[in-house]
Amino acid sequence: MLLNNLKHIYGRMSHAAMRAGRCPGEVRLIAVSKNVGADVLKNAVDIGIRDFGENRLQEAGPKIASIGKAFAESKVVWHLIGHLQKNKAKTAVRLFDLIHSVDSPELAALIDRYAGETGKTQRILLQVKLSDEESKYGIVRDAVAGAVRQISLMKNLRLEGLMTVPPYIEDPEKVRPFFIELRSIRDLLRSDGYNINELSMGMSHDFEVAVEEGATMVRVGTALFGQRNKEAL
Repeated sequence: MLLNNLKHIYGRMSHAAMRAGRCPGEVRLIAVSKNVGADVLKNAVDIGIRDFGENRLQEAGPKIASIGKAFAESKVVWHLIGHLQKNKAKTAVRLFDLIHSVDSPELAALIDRYAGETGKTQRILLQVKLSDEESKYGIVRDAVAGAVRQISLMKNLRLEGLMTVPPYIEDPEKVRPFFIELRSIRDLLRSDGYNINELSMGMSHDFEVAVEEGATMVRVGTALFGQRNKEAL
């Protein structure tokens, strides 16, 4: 089932990219492995998946260790896509290759400090809040440029792009404006001279629209692994 799901998702991603005149290779699939057990993830690595997105540090740690032991030679990349509390920044730097959810210059400064202590250049994305939902995290649009200026001065960080979590709307077309807006913010930053290319946007129900609007990373869990529950761990 997993292999068939993967083929189907890649097909949809490729068609969406081609509809937008893009090369399918420009878009990376981040397999959202929240509540997915290590045995399933080992199968996922076996069939070629190399990018995994985790939401919670406590859950991610044992899985990252397990996969690391089993696939020491494989270049598995771990993405933190869930909200990161400041008191867990040190652990996040230890565990993750790319942190998508940096939502303030203050959090970035902590990550910079811990990365410096370990001799690491931490790859990050800036999370942008484009909706009025109180449950969503991120920097509001008007504050993004200032945050990027501050973060660009931090020596142990590499800001690679932007991420957003739009409201869940059943009709993917109604989410399209959020993806267009994130791309426009990215393009303005690039015009100001910042080397910011990545756009992490789009999930299981709307990733095709996200790809059409410029996503370079889509975060897909349910469409790949199916419905999950905590017992799977």
